[in-house]
Amino acid sequence: MSAPFKRNTLTRKAIVVGCGVSGLSTAIRLLEAGFQVRIVTRERTPHTTSDIAAAVWYPFRCGPPDRALLWSRRTFRTLRQLAGVAESGVTMVEGIDLQSKGTAAEPWWREAVDTFRPATAVELPPGFAAGHVFTAPVVAMPIYLRWLEARVTELSGTIETRSVAQLEALLLEASLVVNCTGLAARELTRDEDLHPIRGQVVRVEPGYADRFVQAGGDGSPLSYVIPRADCTVLGGTADEGVWDLGVNPATSDAILTRCGLLEPGLAQAKVLSHAVGLRPGRSEVRLETVRHPGGIIVHNYGHGGAGVTLSWGCADEVARRGVAEIPRS
Repeated sequence: MSAPFKRNTLTRKAIVVGCGVSGLSTAIRLLEAGFQVRIVTRERTPHTTSDIAAAVWYPFRCGPPDRALLWSRRTFRTLRQLAGVAESGVTMVEGIDLQSKGTAAEPWWREAVDTFRPATAVELPPGFAAGHVFTAPVVAMPIYLRWLEARVTELSGTIETRSVAQLEALLLEASLVVNCTGLAARELTRDEDLHPIRGQVVRVEPGYADRFVQAGGDGSPLSYVIPRADCTVLGGTADEGVWDLGVNPATSDAILTRCGLLEPGLAQAKVLSHAVGLRPGRSEVRLETVRHPGGIIVHNYGHGGAGVTLSWGCADEVARRGVAEIPRS
């Protein structure tokens, strides 16, 4: 049972722990809601897990479906608006989600997107039986994260680089603490449900793919091609429970081969870099309010492979919870 607290002792000071896409989006929404916000983080861009994300809007390895649909739909709308801001690094791109067998049933997230149709036969690479074509936001993460940090600063938020050993101790500094630490929340909150989903990618020079492509992950190897202005990201892997951050050359070769079958033009693209990141996997996203004598902690982590896809929707909910618990005086 949560500990009681006195509302009239609470202030509208907030600390967000974590400076990836979830932490930055949450900080912005809290600032817009009138909170004084500090981000406290061990790492900043370009050294966060979010920097490694491909990233395309796509609800991958996340749940529960009903709440994830709401969060992903709200994020889609916000990213669609940001696509009109040249400095944000967000663009709207048409792509295809491929199935190797049978007909393509509509996915649970269908109503979150604006355009959606079955793929025609000519749009399917060899070896695929069906697919869906839709338009979604593609995000150049290093550019986007810098833009988000600048937005925090513009709204008078601050960012401090330091480690956090205990969330409750931060309630001595602020009445609202938001935990956006991703996989680090496993140790910070002793959450055994939280686990790594290892992802390895290859970045190649841009200009050899016009659409994003998603395939596999349902028993077959995961493959994706994400065209961005700065590079095209090729993936990938979804290795459950694997903590290894080292680049596996054989995996990179396999990724290049699989993606080359999806988009043959990629065979001419020069490899720019390789990267590995650990997605924060969980049976479902933890977005939960916990009350303490000194204030409120809201947990916002466990987004799986959908950190970008759920970011603004979850940030909106955190801000609503903060306003409900600590209304303006």
